[in-house]
Amino acid sequence: VFPAGTRGCQLDVLARQFLWKQSCNYGHGTGHGIGHFLNVHEGPQSIRMEENPVKLEEGMIISNEPGLYKSGRYGIRLETMVAVKCLGESEFGKFLGFETLTLCPWDLNSIDSKYYSQDELDYINRYHQEVYQALSPYLNEEEQVWLANKTKSI
Repeated sequence: VFPAGTRGCQLDVLARQFLWKQSCNYGHGTGHGIGHFLNVHEGPQSIRMEENPVKLEEGMIISNEPGLYKSGRYGIRLETMVAVKCLGESEFGKFLGFETLTLCPWDLNSIDSKYYSQDELDYINRYHQEVYQALSPYLNEEEQVWLANKTKSI
């Protein structure tokens, strides 16, 4: 949740803060605009460390792709698409947030729950619940069983 008028560089800091606490960082942007003619990095919106005067606005589509790469060892990056949407207004103005557009289960075999806080596990479980609820009506029974297994709580 963020106030209307927020720029991507202001949100980028929030995404990186947890890695910075571990003296880690990633060398790419946290997010970029998504085009509709296969122009993958389409602006003007972005979420990155570099200053960009463009404010995030309702209806913008942007990637959400923080990651971590340890040279010669491993890397991890989950990339989803999100839409900026209005979450409400108060006496302090309009507040925006993100609606996840990419609905694909994350590989549970790659998630070692001992490294996650309960809040992080709850986030993953809520996301998987959303994936199942959105996709299962379009699947046959066998496919629903497969998806239920891939989106089970951890």
